[in-house]
Amino acid sequence: MKTHVKVAAAAVAAAGLLAAAGCSSSSSAGSGSGGGVVKLSVLTGFTGPDGPSYQALVSQFNASHPNIKVTMDIQPWDAIGQKLPSEWATGQGPDLATPNFDPGVIFNYIKTNSVLPLDSSVGAGDSQIDSAAFPSAVTKAFTVNGHLYAVPANLATVALYYNKTMFTAAGITEAPKTSDEFVADVKKLTLGGANPTQYGISLADHQTIEMWPILQWMNGGDIVGPDGCATIDSAASVQALQTWAGLVQNNHVSPVGQTGADADTLFSAKKAAMELNGPWAADGFRKAGIDLGIAPVPVGSAGPVTLASTVPMMIAKNTKHKEQALEFLSWWTGKTAQASFSKGSGYPPARSDVTVDDPNVAVFAQGLPTARLYLAGLPTSSQIDTDVYTPLLGQLTRGADAQKSADAAAKSINQLTDCKS
Repeated sequence: MKTHVKVAAAAVAAAGLLAAAGCSSSSSAGSGSGGGVVKLSVLTGFTGPDGPSYQALVSQFNASHPNIKVTMDIQPWDAIGQKLPSEWATGQGPDLATPNFDPGVIFNYIKTNSVLPLDSSVGAGDSQIDSAAFPSAVTKAFTVNGHLYAVPANLATVALYYNKTMFTAAGITEAPKTSDEFVADVKKLTLGGANPTQYGISLADHQTIEMWPILQWMNGGDIVGPDGCATIDSAASVQALQTWAGLVQNNHVSPVGQTGADADTLFSAKKAAMELNGPWAADGFRKAGIDLGIAPVPVGSAGPVTLASTVPMMIAKNTKHKEQALEFLSWWTGKTAQASFSKGSGYPPARSDVTVDDPNVAVFAQGLPTARLYLAGLPTSSQIDTDVYTPLLGQLTRGADAQKSADAAAKSINQLTDCKS
């Protein structure tokens, strides 16, 4: 879905695809020039190397639904974020869209009453949206006030990528299984002292998928609790942040201040032994000539945990083709489509009842039961990430006091969430 979820972490996808000419408010009322064929437009931000997998799924739908023609328009996430809110709020724009790679974006569209609740199609039938088959964290994130507003356009987890050649040279025979082994291996694989010739791990702290929350979760820490109040200043969170920030600053296990793209480039260039990343990165790393290993995230004191990543796919409230749009989402999230998408993309299926045969994909699927979404269910998630958490990481890896910085971050978070405790 993205080479790194926040920029082009951001992004993922395809060669030139024809944009839909119509929009939900101005397209034909149910028939096009094809004699009763309903035309649906889908706007997505899948601009990375896995984009063809999404287009292939659309093509499969069109082939099996002769009375519906879906056209996918792929644009940069930033462009979608700039135009889609106003379009949907005024009854314009595409019939369906993936507005952002952040599940929390659904709150923006619910607030403007511009996204269609999907409740009428929720169920266990073949032509329904079986939300019970999604991991519970995903269903919870897309459900607001008892209404389901989105389905997963994709679903991924983060695993530990490692360079087998570097591991062998260091005398390490397998990927770390525990957090203690993880720290020890990261140190052992860092070569060259203060000016490393090889880094133990490639960590990013901005414009990226969320690597650092995993390090906190492993230790029993978190950023915000279920009540919306900050937990970034808890003992477990501060200890994890202090440990890993110290490894970066004092042990030089990773460059400071990397974006997700920087982190990928460093690992691809065989200058880092490990990286936390999603399934979208595997092909690129293999093409770079890395003898690649993929393993589950090491287990810390809090038990198995990793990051879940999903992009919400939603229907415009004012679409003139509600029935067909719901049919498309039902098909997209069905067993057949999800098995096909997983095979073509390397992502785990968005459903827990689809068997995964590929051992590499199985590593990512294995993490789904204990995977967590970043700042899920918080209307202010984007602000917390941009204004508080990301700056905090930058401060810590440059030597700031962990407890004092976390205390200040907690205060800012509680203001954003309106925490009263």
